[in-house]
Amino acid sequence: MNGFFLACAALVVDRLVGDPVWLPHPVVGMGRFIKALEGALNRPEANRSLARVLGVVTVCCTVGAVWTVSFAVLQWVRALSPWAFAAASVALMWTTLAWKGLRAAGEDVYRALTGPGLLEARRRIGRYVGRDTGALSETEVIRAAVETVAENTVDAVVSPLFFACLGGAPLALAYRAVNTLDSMLGHQSERYRDFGWAAARLDDVVNYVPARLCGALLLVAIRLSGLQALRAWRVMRRDAHKHPSPNGGIPESLAAGALGVQLGGVNVYGGVPQRRALLGDPRRSLESGDIRRVTRVLEWLGWLCVALTAGGGLLCARL
Repeated sequence: MNGFFLACAALVVDRLVGDPVWLPHPVVGMGRFIKALEGALNRPEANRSLARVLGVVTVCCTVGAVWTVSFAVLQWVRALSPWAFAAASVALMWTTLAWKGLRAAGEDVYRALTGPGLLEARRRIGRYVGRDTGALSETEVIRAAVETVAENTVDAVVSPLFFACLGGAPLALAYRAVNTLDSMLGHQSERYRDFGWAAARLDDVVNYVPARLCGALLLVAIRLSGLQALRAWRVMRRDAHKHPSPNGGIPESLAAGALGVQLGGVNVYGGVPQRRALLGDPRRSLESGDIRRVTRVLEWLGWLCVALTAGGGLLCARL
């Protein structure tokens, strides 16, 4: 069965259906597995080297278990029927994507700002970001939403799709395991500084190529959205490296340049302020419509991915 077509089908299903709350999600199981391993292995009193080794063990066990279980299940299904295998593959790939969910997150915050108001917008943006949101100004709520939608174009759409095309549902799920490990352990707090080191570094490595592919696709999406692609390119070339992530700076700086605004600044995590580098130029102040503009770019990016995967499927079918 053509893997590109299966990945394309999964992306379309995600755009149409999203993540129904009633449907069990593999990430929940991954999270429980990681939490159990972390509780058993993470000892803050251990020396730094041992903590890093135990963090590596946690990463290897989690990613290995996810890939092995999903591969074994799909092989069992394949023995029953090739059509059942195709359906199961699409279903599993679908769970690794979050195109509709990311778009809905941006729209959710936008509707709060243009409806109930700032207090509700603070509450809603708090569902999607790690920073403290209780005292954010309207401009800071908008910045958080724009940054979240922009940065997550990589790990919500392009990266899982990239690995689905490369290695089917097992590799896409393994990628999602890496992403989940990073979100749970890849913090700079005292508890996770060393234990979560491997999770954070592996997430940087696996997203390196997809993030740059995403950057190229975003430039096309920005142009199709009627925004400033050339300015976005210039800002990305100048500012992307300032971001603390070697990958996150690409989509965020592109968004800043496309919109003609400045992103970055001071974020507060658990009451502790952290200064992020400024990306882009303050040609104008952020406004609520910028959330809609960046979600429109996301929409074009998703359909470009659909076209590319369908094209890849047709090319493989002819070879």
